[in-house]
Amino acid sequence: MRTSRTNILPGFGLATGYAITYLGLLVLIPLAAVVAMASSRGLDGLWESMTNRRSLTAYRLSVFSALAAATVNAFFGVVIAWVIVRYRFPGRKIVDALIDLPLALPTAVAGIALTAVYSKEAWLGSLLDRMGITVAYTNLGVAVAMVLVSLPFTVRTVQPVIEDLDQEIEEAAASLGATSGTTFRRVIFPALLPALLTGFALSFAKSVGEYGSIIFISSNIPGSTEIAPLLIMTRLEEFNYPGAAGVAVGLLILSLSLLLVVNTLQAWMRRGARA
Repeated sequence: MRTSRTNILPGFGLATGYAITYLGLLVLIPLAAVVAMASSRGLDGLWESMTNRRSLTAYRLSVFSALAAATVNAFFGVVIAWVIVRYRFPGRKIVDALIDLPLALPTAVAGIALTAVYSKEAWLGSLLDRMGITVAYTNLGVAVAMVLVSLPFTVRTVQPVIEDLDQEIEEAAASLGATSGTTFRRVIFPALLPALLTGFALSFAKSVGEYGSIIFISSNIPGSTEIAPLLIMTRLEEFNYPGAAGVAVGLLILSLSLLLVVNTLQAWMRRGARA
């Protein structure tokens, strides 16, 4: 005898309507408004706003720094998540809670804290300066700020997957003579890779749009250390709203392109795993 399944949410049509309306009001309509504003001076004006030398330099700094930050977080995020899940040590819960601190910390506070640590007058900054490494007010400082604010996205994405890994499979691999490196490469890493790609994409998306923490540790020089979000704010302060929207559209296209690539890779890996 068939029994009807009771759904908590209303019927498909009504629930879908709610979802599309909510998504449209919060995401689609605002993004469409940005594109419309950017196109108010015509396609030539939009193209000029996106591709002038200052905009391209800001895009380059934002995107490459975000990629560097996401790559660093992809490595250390796995290490941190692994330590939290697999080891028991004093203060473990405190370390676990500190992972989320960058999400709760105001970005301006994070920027001031980084500047206080990495400026040439600070103890760590002065030590690095004697080694020929300058962090504060350089492009390196931009990447460091991005690493800080986006680290939780990688850790929290990978951590549940590590918790669900069956350690008996690792023990079986070891009993068959596999080394630790082989076990990680052939057993653990393939299971982590989809979540790792997701964490990488989230870390990149957070980094490329970061503003508050970076403006304190970067010198914000146009054409040199100016990030794309800062250029948008500068255009707004100049009352150049189409120009600001044009820079925003370019940044949006870059972010969506990378997310599309990551999602395509994830879908390809899932098909390969089923096969």
